[in-house]
Amino acid sequence: MSLLDRLKARLTRTRVALSDGISGLFSGGRAIDRALLDDLEELLYAADLGPLATEVVAEIDRLHKRGDIHGEDEVRAVLREVLLGFLEVPADTAREARLDEHPSVVLVVGVNGSGKTTSIAKLAHRFQQEGRTVLLGACDTWRAAAAEQLGIWADRNGAPLVRGDEGADPASVAYDAVESAQVLGIDVALIDTAGRLHTQKNLMDELAKVQRVIAKRVPGAPHEVWLVIDGTNGQNAIAQAKEFTHAVEVTGLVITKLDGTARGGAVFNVVRELGLPVRFIGTGEALELLEPFEPRAFVDALLATGAAAT
Repeated sequence: MSLLDRLKARLTRTRVALSDGISGLFSGGRAIDRALLDDLEELLYAADLGPLATEVVAEIDRLHKRGDIHGEDEVRAVLREVLLGFLEVPADTAREARLDEHPSVVLVVGVNGSGKTTSIAKLAHRFQQEGRTVLLGACDTWRAAAAEQLGIWADRNGAPLVRGDEGADPASVAYDAVESAQVLGIDVALIDTAGRLHTQKNLMDELAKVQRVIAKRVPGAPHEVWLVIDGTNGQNAIAQAKEFTHAVEVTGLVITKLDGTARGGAVFNVVRELGLPVRFIGTGEALELLEPFEPRAFVDALLATGAAAT
């Protein structure tokens, strides 16, 4: 099954809300007029595009007044191009992920409940499927049973785990993890961190310390800092994400739980606001349900008509 087909099957709720909603607007041969455009804007807001919905409708209105579009197919074509434009990021952040070092160190950050630990397990599984060796660093030393949870995933993936005692300095555990990755000749070290609210300044400062300490052991590391965002949080995720980008140098996003929401349109606003590329999206609980983000496949899946494969 192609990536497009997999996304169509897994992003059903947003696809139904958006694509089927557009078809409903044009049912009965309805013409493009102010009322239809208002309904379209409301539909886009419901899909959680936020203020981008107004931009989309303004462009469709402009092209309609110019005589360039007349019906549903042309509206869909314009919508596709505009949405793809929202996913473009500045050239300096649009680079490929730096995963060619040995070890490549990936620091994974995010708020509580975002799906961070599960995403790390999925990343470990994906990297192993690509033939890379993986080590997990359990640097969440504050949450009860956090290391145990990551240990379960490490066992399932057959990956070594470096952890510290409960309450230990997270930066010290991170240092030990990357040192172990060097000694063992590991390809990718995935460093988990404590989930934190974006308003907890002391914890955000701690995160910056973890990043500095890793760099002392492996110059240039962490090579990637991936921020995990819960896709069901919609526009609320943006304020959280901005605080993380102030604390650490985030290089990419992992957006989770997109299979369980009709608000997948938030992805566009997150990318527009943060100017950061989406590296992966989570589309289910199973280990293999972490898809590399491909903008065209994502947009085409959301705008697809007809029933999706299962």
